[in-house]
Amino acid sequence: MYEGDVLAGNWRRPGKGKIPKVPAEPDLVVEDADSGFCGAVVACDKEAVTLEDRFGKRRLFPLAPAAFLLEGRPVTLVRPTAPAPTGPRRSASGSIAVEGLRARVARQSRIYVEGVHDAALVEKIWGHDLRVEGVVVEYLEGVDHLPAIVEEFGPEPGRRLGVLVDHLVPGSKESRIAAEITSPDVLVVGHPFVDIWQAVKPSVLRIPAWPDVPRGVPWKEGVIAALGWRMEPAEAWRRILGAVSTYTDLEPALLGRVEELIDFVTEAP
Repeated sequence: MYEGDVLAGNWRRPGKGKIPKVPAEPDLVVEDADSGFCGAVVACDKEAVTLEDRFGKRRLFPLAPAAFLLEGRPVTLVRPTAPAPTGPRRSASGSIAVEGLRARVARQSRIYVEGVHDAALVEKIWGHDLRVEGVVVEYLEGVDHLPAIVEEFGPEPGRRLGVLVDHLVPGSKESRIAAEITSPDVLVVGHPFVDIWQAVKPSVLRIPAWPDVPRGVPWKEGVIAALGWRMEPAEAWRRILGAVSTYTDLEPALLGRVEELIDFVTEAP
């Protein structure tokens, strides 16, 4: 005979220490306690885990306390810890990290990017390198007024300006604006993507490809709708940026251009 009601009490929110925390390692099979969806772990970040069932269907679940069942028992899934490095520590850009770094006094030279999302991605991957070199990244809020911004900056030897432009392809508005910049102390480079979101490899987000958005539809909103994400662009960007951890998560078309800009603005006059 059982003593008392085995279903009594709030089993989903038990007392501290009663529910084990289990790393969401790849291929671990668990069940979402609310929906009953059962599948193997295929991805996990600091906020959510992606499960894939036996039919290949995938769903994203938040890492809430006691939200999953493992072999019928409630558990709290947590993001797996990375293995300890065995060699020199690397920065997110792949360069050897400088231990005990104190940021260098900022150079007069600068790197400009188009928007706040571009700046956030550059900081996440190249932030360590930029602090080592003393390079500040600022954003333009668009490229339309680039010639006036360059003139106001006043580039000269020792005070160089590097500019990263979205969608810099032949015949584009961006290419025509970039062609107006002739100073030898300014380098304008770009990537072919409509938006910096596309510089993140689709595989990092567990999607087959970035969707095509029809003309006349705002690009970010069109992407969100095509992917079936029920969120605003700001939330979508947080999800995208949160999935990026190293340079290997980005397309080579962006990597090469940012490295080129860093080399240009740090080159001795």
